[in-house]
Amino acid sequence: MPWLVLFCSSLLEAVWATALGASDGFTEAVPTLVFFATLAISLTALSYVVKRIPISVTYAVWSGSGAACTVLWSMATGHETVSGLKLLFLTGIIGCIVGLKLAKPHSGDAGSA
Repeated sequence: MPWLVLFCSSLLEAVWATALGASDGFTEAVPTLVFFATLAISLTALSYVVKRIPISVTYAVWSGSGAACTVLWSMATGHETVSGLKLLFLTGIIGCIVGLKLAKPHSGDAGSA
C-alpha cells in the first residue's frame, strides 16, 4: 500500500508542478487553487509514506517519478519537444525507480517493500 500511495503522491507532484507553471506567479485563480490543493494532498501522502519506506528511497522515487511525469505530460501537451535523448533519459529515471522498488531493504530500514 505505501508504494501505491507514493506513486499517487508523485503523480500529484507532477500536477502541482504543472499548475505552478500555469499559475503565472499565482495570478491565475484556477491553476493557483489546483497548485495548493494538490501540493497539500501530495505532501500529506508523502508524510504517510516516509513512515513506511526509508526516506532515502521515498524521496528519490517521489522526486524522480514526479519529474518524469511532469516532462512526459509537457511532451504530451506540446509544451516540451520530444526527442530520443529525452525519452532515453526518462527511461533511465523510470528504470532506476523500478530498481529501488525491487532492491531488498537492509535489516535496519523502516517498512517493507
